[in-house]
Amino acid sequence: MNKLKKAYCRTFQAVFKTALPFLPYRTPEVAGSVKKLPEIMKAHGCSNALIITDSGITKLGLTSRLEKALTDNNINYTIYDKTVANPTTANVAEALEFYYANGCDAIIGFGGGSSIDCAKAVGARVAKPGQSLAKMKGILKVHKKLPLLIAIPTTAGTGSETTLAAVITDAETRHKYAINDFPLIPRYAVLDPKITLSLPPFITATTGMDALTHAVEAFIGNSTTYGTRKNARMAVKLIFENIDAAYNDGTNVEARRNMLHASYYAGCAFTKSYVGYVHAVAHSLGGEYNIPHGLANAILLPHVLEEYGESIHRKLYKLAVEAGISDKDTPCEQAANAFIDEIKAMKKRFGIGNTISEINEEDIPKLSHYADKEANPLYPVPVLMDAKQLEKFYYMLMDEDTIAGATQQQGLSFYRKNKQ
Repeated sequence: MNKLKKAYCRTFQAVFKTALPFLPYRTPEVAGSVKKLPEIMKAHGCSNALIITDSGITKLGLTSRLEKALTDNNINYTIYDKTVANPTTANVAEALEFYYANGCDAIIGFGGGSSIDCAKAVGARVAKPGQSLAKMKGILKVHKKLPLLIAIPTTAGTGSETTLAAVITDAETRHKYAINDFPLIPRYAVLDPKITLSLPPFITATTGMDALTHAVEAFIGNSTTYGTRKNARMAVKLIFENIDAAYNDGTNVEARRNMLHASYYAGCAFTKSYVGYVHAVAHSLGGEYNIPHGLANAILLPHVLEEYGESIHRKLYKLAVEAGISDKDTPCEQAANAFIDEIKAMKKRFGIGNTISEINEEDIPKLSHYADKEANPLYPVPVLMDAKQLEKFYYMLMDEDTIAGATQQQGLSFYRKNKQ
């Protein structure tokens, strides 16, 4: 990255960090069961909820306990279950029609990050009916109060129940972008482990590593606070203590509860301190190829941490000690490398690979441009990289069959040079 752009990015980030204590962040109130929702809705004068979820969740019957709780307390509800992974502008438009057609006055995002992000975007459109989502992308463009928004995560990973961001994919261009504003933070987060008991092992693993990525990127960035560092450390500790138990025995309620709380703490950390290039690259892959976000993060995390090099050794040392991987007497570099190695071992245990076969070499300049545009200047990363420098991560993820069929010799050479 050239010196002028670096200076701009670091100045922007410094100003934002200085402003952090004065910004209207809030932490969602936590409820431990869906049975608490009727009481919450009545306290806010609401009587008709739009439940935004996906078809997989309704087929599994995961909303049944919520539906019974609402029905038993004479609260009406409508279910929109067409949300897709990486929710689109079309999803938001359809759900918005459901909201108005059924006279709803509250929104419940029930599911993973996709359903919760879709719920946030619908709330933003209710708050600003005359403005498109595209006009709201970026920072602080919503401004207005949303209807009562409740998030019920069914995966322990996205942290969407705590954040001010909704990530949406344009249905036509497949460009993925974030809407960031304080009104998008849900009023309540329902951390009910019983909802997550049927989560398949692989999804448990990838969403858990999504939460780990949130905590790590928030912790190693340059805009941390005492509170975000504390939340990130708590998240890392809980994940390393519980993710294997949740993966190996999905009915372990305690492990499921701890993973939900880890995801929540990680969300609280990154909603203030932001993330980094792992997320920027992962978002571009999700938008272009519909790669699940948690999976993309899990694959990318050790690559990006290694690229940051010694700039993050001291911070990774602290996380390694927190996770029980190293002790306080371990040299920083050794502890940092042990932390990265343990992430690689975790991926291997969970059957998470190191490549993404969908990547097309000709798409890489466009994808790296999207990642650059998302991350710079907003993300306070330890080491700044521009679009050209970010290209190496896409080449690292290309599998050998894809590389063998590459047509651009320059790209092939770039891959071989940066694969190590």
